[in-house]
Amino acid sequence: MKLHPDKLDTFAITAYGPGWISVNGEKVTHSLVITSRGVRFDWSCLQFEALTSAHFERLAELGAEMVLFGSGPRLRFPQPAWLASLVALQTGVETMDTEAACRTYNILAAEGRHVVLALVLEQP
Repeated sequence: MKLHPDKLDTFAITAYGPGWISVNGEKVTHSLVITSRGVRFDWSCLQFEALTSAHFERLAELGAEMVLFGSGPRLRFPQPAWLASLVALQTGVETMDTEAACRTYNILAAEGRHVVLALVLEQP
């Protein structure tokens, strides 16, 4: 699906499909994190089952008001212990499948919100 967000001054998800997304027109096939404040880095997890609390601790360091967690092609919730660092900072966490997280990120980023998008991209 091709997405057409409002003009953003930061990263935008411009398209997605099974096992990939496009960030500002660049196709990405591995898990990653982007923020509405211009931070981008690879997220070292090849699949949902490889996640640990350390993955979410790194997200907490970004100081966002909300983390959108894209759990892959289907909705899967992180273990509560993984989220302890985010809960301690009172950072909101929303879990959804990766495609829904991409759409939601574009909307919140266009509104100027300080949001983190953390995506698990599993290969089909």
